[in-house]
Amino acid sequence: MSSSDPTVQPVPASVVEQVDAADVTLSNPKRAVISLGSSLGNRLETLQGAVDALEDTPGVRVKAVSPVYETEPWGVDPGSQPSYFNAVVLIKTTLPPSSLLERGHAIEEAYRRVRDERWGPRTLDVDIVAYQDVVLDDPELTLPHPRAHERAFVLVPWQDVDPEAEVPGRGPVARLVEQVGRGGVEPRPDLELRLPE
Repeated sequence: MSSSDPTVQPVPASVVEQVDAADVTLSNPKRAVISLGSSLGNRLETLQGAVDALEDTPGVRVKAVSPVYETEPWGVDPGSQPSYFNAVVLIKTTLPPSSLLERGHAIEEAYRRVRDERWGPRTLDVDIVAYQDVVLDDPELTLPHPRAHERAFVLVPWQDVDPEAEVPGRGPVARLVEQVGRGGVEPRPDLELRLPE
């Protein structure tokens, strides 16, 4: 059932809390926001594979998946690279940020991600955008993601799955979307990522 079906009502927060409380597979989980992007190969299949791989990770539960957006590559001349498919995934996890980062890199490598060019085209990008309200400035991992607050391709799908979200230290996602605008971030209602069963 697609989210565009007007007969589908949002699930009340109280029900979500009950479901989460009943999810005893995770003890004291933390909320995290993951940004996915792909510009090479079968982009939709790659994003779905990444969503499934996150769900298959011990200590991770995928809670929500945004709509898919098509975006121009960041930091390069228009038309010089293929466009991206982007999405944002909300997870609950018992993994610390460093382990979640390792898992993200492992998923990228499974899709033969090559890091030979900054802002180059890639089969898969898996970025931790935020982890609870953690603020971390580490050579390996900066939280929240240092450029998330200025990237529409992260903010727009994030707002879709969590309209009340805030970027720690930067303010509400909704306000940041207003500031950066939605230019170059095209909805793809013909494409859909499935929540893992």
